Amino acid sequence: MLRFCKPAYDLIDMSKDSGTSGDPRAAVRAVGLRATPARLATLRLLRDANSPMTHAEVAARLGEGGVDKATAFRNLNDMTNAGLLRRTELGDHVYRFEEIRRGKTGAELHPHFLCVNCGTVSCMDNVKLTGRSIRESNKVGEVAEILLRGRCNQCMNTANAKPMDLPNSA
Repeated sequence: MLRFCKPAYDLIDMSKDSGTSGDPRAAVRAVGLRATPARLATLRLLRDANSPMTHAEVAARLGEGGVDKATAFRNLNDMTNAGLLRRTELGDHVYRFEEIRRGKTGAELHPHFLCVNCGTVSCMDNVKLTGRSIRESNKVGEVAEILLRGRCNQCMNTANAKPMDLPNSA
């Protein structure tokens, strides 16, 4: 987790890799970008996050260390355009960013779950399309992302919980 106490980039420990894709400095350089302290802090923050983060969330966290909102926005867009980050819009007109994780077959896609009550977004890393689903999807086009909507466990367990209105499956 990033913790900033003074607005100075050199307080960010860039020597420690907290992510799953190797050295952040090497990852940023590998896509042709300069490995600035703000970019490295952005990548670390997204690697440590449990779900995709909005620009506002990223800017607020990095702002504690002296990174201004414009720099945070520019770095998110630069790293997205370079193929290091994925930008997702989940139907609420808010972009969220996450690191593109590389696997054996290239970029690893995973579904996201959006709670229709509280708006919480969760990564579902262990959910994969079946072989049949992939073949059927390929008949129509290339799958770019999968979004599941419903109610999270916390919202379902509230005292006011009532069954969701689901469309008829007839």
